[in-house]
Amino acid sequence: MTDTATPGRRGSGPSATPPPCPPGTPANRRRDRIAIAVTAVLLAALTAAVVGTLHAGDNLSGPGRLLAGYAVAWALFAAAVWTVRKVPVRAATVLVLLGAAAVALAGLAAPPRTSTDMYRYAWDGRVQAAGTSPYAHPPAAPELADLRDDWLFPTNGSCRGWGLTHTDDGLCIRINRPAVPTIYPPVAEGWYLAVHTVSPPDSRHKPLQVGGAILAFGTTAALLVVLRRRGDPQRAPGRAALWAWCPAVAFEAVNNAHIDTLGVLLTVLALGTATAGSRRGALLGAAIAVKFLPVLALPGALCGQRGPARALRVVVSAVAAVALAYLPYVLASGGGVLGYLPGYLHEEGYEPGHVRRFALLRLLLPDAAAGATAAVLLAVTALYVWWRGDPARPWRGALLLAGTALLLLSPGYPWYSLLTVALVALDGRWEWLTVTLAGTVLYLAGRLLPGFPLQAWAYGAAALVIAVGACLRSDLARRLAGRAWGATSHAAGTPPQPSRRAQQTRPERAASRSSPSPHPASPTGSASSS
Repeated sequence: MTDTATPGRRGSGPSATPPPCPPGTPANRRRDRIAIAVTAVLLAALTAAVVGTLHAGDNLSGPGRLLAGYAVAWALFAAAVWTVRKVPVRAATVLVLLGAAAVALAGLAAPPRTSTDMYRYAWDGRVQAAGTSPYAHPPAAPELADLRDDWLFPTNGSCRGWGLTHTDDGLCIRINRPAVPTIYPPVAEGWYLAVHTVSPPDSRHKPLQVGGAILAFGTTAALLVVLRRRGDPQRAPGRAALWAWCPAVAFEAVNNAHIDTLGVLLTVLALGTATAGSRRGALLGAAIAVKFLPVLALPGALCGQRGPARALRVVVSAVAAVALAYLPYVLASGGGVLGYLPGYLHEEGYEPGHVRRFALLRLLLPDAAAGATAAVLLAVTALYVWWRGDPARPWRGALLLAGTALLLLSPGYPWYSLLTVALVALDGRWEWLTVTLAGTVLYLAGRLLPGFPLQAWAYGAAALVIAVGACLRSDLARRLAGRAWGATSHAAGTPPQPSRRAQQTRPERAASRSSPSPHPASPTGSASSS
């Protein structure tokens, strides 16, 4: 049989590549339904995995079971984030919000399982409600004896079990470090007081967990808004899912109710909804007054602002917000507002002469030089972010500095990386999530592998993955991939298609450079994630 070309259509016939199905065809609608169904099933499995893991034990009695549950949850999370990229944008947005709610609710399925910090939060809220500064006395102080109850200070039983400890006076207590005052900054203390104020009597751990769920879901909503307005609307749901469905959010932000989540939300608002000025500085200062880690986002907030006036507005506003937050507590407690912070830094090995941190640097340098080298590297990175960062994407520089800090400091607490998870969602560079995995593995598996250099291995693997990801995203890798694709197309007999830029005329290219590209959302588009 002889093929006959149709007038006006080039390349028709059996050997020609058929044109793609236009949007809205039955084939595309069927594909979309399959992607939606698969993503929904994966989210249901992820929710069940979180619930099952929380009922598997705690980090002391069952670290191996917890690790297995975390591994399953992370695998399901990765699969769900992959499949949601093929879902139409509107449906993907609904899935992200529903999945965020489901995963957050799963975190409420049990009391805290891996951290006792929440008990300190509850105590600080109770102390403030009684009119006393939380920086004035430690929990075991006799001045606060009238505030003790059977939940935080059990009087029945043998005082054995997860989260229970004895003070030097024999007092049974759930609060860690009961002989020292609190460490948390004032905005965090304000959150504890607010949660205590609205909590029903004898509600115990639930109000703080519900508060963590509200903050986590609010961060998801903020990410969606920021990514749709200032990023690519087609990719917004897929990127927001990197936070919304992340197992670290369910376990650390909700189940353990870590206060870091409030700082994360304020940082996202600072970088995503405010320009470089007083409003951004005030929001970032409030985040720093929750927990000091968001200070790592400050160079990103200043990127591209080389003029001293605008940079000073951000810095002065941030400092003023921190100072105003501390003022009431300074008036009540004086210099005691630092609480246990100096002792905590000594305890965690961040002072000179300590070697329990800086694991990767200590592979190459003497122990005494690791801390100073880390400080220099962080300062250089901060200057690079400020001077060369993209002002349209301030979260990119913030992610670089925050992630680098975690690699250099190599902490053993996975909730320290919640800020990094949110910055990953903003920027799409998923490889930085490995620092969260490194902290989780170190926190849970340390007692399973005594004597093994797990700290260096965990963060070393994360650094390797991040380095590989940076290489694959580089311009050289893209050029090589383009050449390989062109060679493959030529060998297959299909001429490579010219790029959109090559098809434009010179005036069209000039016009495209001078006008912004808003990337409007399409009902039939796909929600892809970097």
